[in-house]
Amino acid sequence: MEPTRWLTDGEQEVWRRTLAVLTLLPNEIEGQLQRDADLTRFGYGVLASLSEAPGRSRRMSELAALANGSQSRLSHLVGRLERRGWVRRERADDDGRGSVAVLTDAGYAHLAASAPGHVALVRSLVFDALTPAQVAQLGKITAALLARLDPIGDCPASPGRDGSAASARARPSC
Repeated sequence: MEPTRWLTDGEQEVWRRTLAVLTLLPNEIEGQLQRDADLTRFGYGVLASLSEAPGRSRRMSELAALANGSQSRLSHLVGRLERRGWVRRERADDDGRGSVAVLTDAGYAHLAASAPGHVALVRSLVFDALTPAQVAQLGKITAALLARLDPIGDCPASPGRDGSAASARARPSC
């Protein structure tokens, strides 16, 4: 058995700061989205993913992978979004077996109205705190971590991920 490679004092300090950021940042973003847009981060991610898709529609399985959620969680969310008139479900044209989520005009309008506040918060909490060199460094750091955490590229933000429907695989842990 290999001996434990304990963290140095410097590594321990960096790790604790990383944990704090991983806790505080999602909470801040979640709070802003719920207050200003009546959406969770997951809901916002789903609407954003649909808004970027051709025809503002995606297969439910692809959407779950891109939004980093399970198909069950996505199905519940899409049901709530349907009741609000922001999304509708349709049968997939290509095989008739799968379902497609489609962003409605009302959903697109809600997302467009919500985006400026979301982007302002992300900019304020993350990018305004960093120099351009630090942003580039953060990009390299997160790419290296994702390459270790997601070596086959299942998560949408993983390096080399092309974002195509063929490469989208559901993985709730992303």
